[in-house]
Amino acid sequence: MTAWGAPPPVVIDLGKSDTRKVLIGGSVAGILGILALVGAVTAFMDGEPVGGSIAAVIGIVFTGIGVMAVVKWKTISRPRKLIIEQQGIRLDDPQGMPWAVAWQELGAISISRTQERAVQLADALVRRTLVRVDLHPRDPQQFRPGHPTMEPLWEFHRVQNGYRLPLGDSAGFIAPLDHGLRTFAPQIYRGVIDEGFSVGLH
Repeated sequence: MTAWGAPPPVVIDLGKSDTRKVLIGGSVAGILGILALVGAVTAFMDGEPVGGSIAAVIGIVFTGIGVMAVVKWKTISRPRKLIIEQQGIRLDDPQGMPWAVAWQELGAISISRTQERAVQLADALVRRTLVRVDLHPRDPQQFRPGHPTMEPLWEFHRVQNGYRLPLGDSAGFIAPLDHGLRTFAPQIYRGVIDEGFSVGLH
């Protein structure tokens, strides 16, 4: 509780989370790419052109992923925060497309999660949980013109008459999101909805 008696806002640091994921993913991809390229050179020197060619292709792909992580670093690591507070919910994105929604504008809000289907062995070992926040306006026809920066989220990935904010592989966000919505929007909060399995990040 604050000095005024109202609960403090719940702040989800999206920029910090995305930066950590890109740093880890880019580093792993870069290391694997370099190792594959070294293996390709060794294979060519040992007179194995087929194995060398395959290793070279793999090395180039993974090294490219690592390079892309470096190139996109500034864009991905920009400060972004999802804030749930007494007035409503808002995306604080100074260098992107911020938005703010008052609770009275919404008819319902929920958290949806999907486990990524295991396609490879690595997927089964590290199962990713895809998290989204779904917002359903009380009056979509009146709401949409007043929130143009949210338009890319409208009916995104199977949502009907609503907006979906994808948070990626972020199972750790579910608890603070659930707490914030139960605290500030209990009358419209529909809880955590499991949507089964999916292939790919949404």
